Amino acid sequence: MSEISPAEWTAILLSLRVAIVATLVATPFGIALAWLLARRDFWGKSLLDATVHLPLVLPPVVTGYLLLLSFGRRGPVGSFLADHLGIVFSFRWTGAALACGVMAFPLLVRPMRLSIEAIDRRLEQAAETLGAAPWKVFFTVTLPLALPGVLAGMVLGFAKAIGEFGATITFVSNIPGETQTISSAIYSLIQTPDGDAAAGRLVIVSIVLALGALIAAEWFARRATARLHGN
Repeated sequence: MSEISPAEWTAILLSLRVAIVATLVATPFGIALAWLLARRDFWGKSLLDATVHLPLVLPPVVTGYLLLLSFGRRGPVGSFLADHLGIVFSFRWTGAALACGVMAFPLLVRPMRLSIEAIDRRLEQAAETLGAAPWKVFFTVTLPLALPGVLAGMVLGFAKAIGEFGATITFVSNIPGETQTISSAIYSLIQTPDGDAAAGRLVIVSIVLALGALIAAEWFARRATARLHGN
């Protein structure tokens, strides 16, 4: 690891920053959507579920292009945010976080939804019978019981975000120090003479981060199963 150059460290730290921000921002929306899909029946539920998982089956370049059209400086959402709030996503690290969050969202939501669906509804109904408001039932019963699944979803989302490439490079390009994450740095290095050694180091870092995240997600999933069965 001592051979890693400053430029490589910049890409690694930027990837961690982007993945952490993407995961933390996406988590509240993921929990709310997971609860909605797990606990409510409504018209269009199947369509909503399919839309949530669409980034998994769409080419990442398509997702990135749609983000560019929507959140780019001239896009309807991007121009509004830039003109009224001073928030710019295109060609910024914040745009990389947005792209990573969108791509990671399906993997983040799925374990959360399964964890909520596995909770015995009678526990929530008992709390309601005792006079607890719906929001209090959620925060004192549902969320604590679903917490291992929530954490598993966060870890999986982080793992996906740390390795995202297609949507990110399409939306925010590959700017060293600003939007060049590990994946885009590897892409640049393999096209550079004598870049194989540096690319290999970043590949090893990527594998270590991904394996660590997957092992953590599996551990949280096992904890969720054990907790729900009272072990």
